[in-house]
Amino acid sequence: MLNSGISVLFEGTNFLRLLEGLFETLRVALIAVVISIVMGIIIGIIRTSKNKLVQIPFRIYLELFRIIPILVWLFVIYYIVPANFGLELSSELVALIVFSLWGAAEISDIVRGAIISLPKHQVESSKALGLGVVQMYRYVLIPQATKRSIPPMINLITRMIKTTALLTMIGFVEVIKVGQQIINVNNLEHPTVSFWIYGFIFFLYFCICFPLSRFSRKLEQKWAT
Repeated sequence: MLNSGISVLFEGTNFLRLLEGLFETLRVALIAVVISIVMGIIIGIIRTSKNKLVQIPFRIYLELFRIIPILVWLFVIYYIVPANFGLELSSELVALIVFSLWGAAEISDIVRGAIISLPKHQVESSKALGLGVVQMYRYVLIPQATKRSIPPMINLITRMIKTTALLTMIGFVEVIKVGQQIINVNNLEHPTVSFWIYGFIFFLYFCICFPLSRFSRKLEQKWAT
């Protein structure tokens, strides 16, 4: 009985459809990660300013994405914003907006934390050598902060990939959505199909996220020494 459901995985184009759904998941995650890194580094550097008027808006921005669940942000931008402002936003665009803003907020905090954790004499030595602010960040602070930033950034990327599972709630056809479609079609004939489909999706996520997690841990151990 249990084995009857596994045949559905390889029937017709089901297997390829799941891989295509995974590709869409990774494509959205990758684009969001690239945007997040660029925005996050810039915001993170700005947040090292001691000017409270500069810090407060970005701090509020960060806390909004930490306090409010990502699913709520997806619903707000996909359903509420278009309904009230007459906009037409595709599920893919909404996914990119939410994940990019979320990722940028988190990365900015990682970058800021890495920079301010550097010994103060790095800044003092840079000024003593006559380096300007831009030169100090470019040649002294950012290269050193990079080693401290990369492992937590990789962990964040792993979280972003896993959180793409929420995109099925706004109709984006990613791997979870494809799996649900296959299950709905075959559930009556093969009651155990959900076990095999979700099990395979679990395996796909594991194959992507576990190596990233291990790589991040190895970097932390290597650079810590």
